[in-house]
Amino acid sequence: MDPVQQPSLFPLFVLGIFFIFMYFLAIRPQNKERKQREAMISALEKGDEVIVASGILGTIKDIKGNFIVVTVSNQFDLKLQKSAVASKLPKGTLKSIDNQ
Repeated sequence: MDPVQQPSLFPLFVLGIFFIFMYFLAIRPQNKERKQREAMISALEKGDEVIVASGILGTIKDIKGNFIVVTVSNQFDLKLQKSAVASKLPKGTLKSIDNQ
C-alpha cells in the first residue's frame, strides 16, 4: 500500500510571494505617485507657473473649485480643469524662457 501523500503548500506559498512582489513593484509606487499628484494639485495658487498636459506653459490667474484660468500670454487665457496640470514649475521659469 502506498502511503497517502499530504498536499503541498508550496504552490500557495509561491502565489503569495508573487502577490507581495506585485504589490511592491506596481501598486505601491502608483499609489505614492497619485498622492503626490493630488497634493501638488491641491496646493496650486494664483501666480504659480504650470505646464498643462498638452504642453502649454502659463501662469495661474484664477482658481474656482476644480477649474483654473491659465494666462498663456498677455491677452490669452485658458480655462482648464485642475487635473489638466501636469506639473508646477519653479518661479521665474517663464521669464527665463522668454529671455532666450
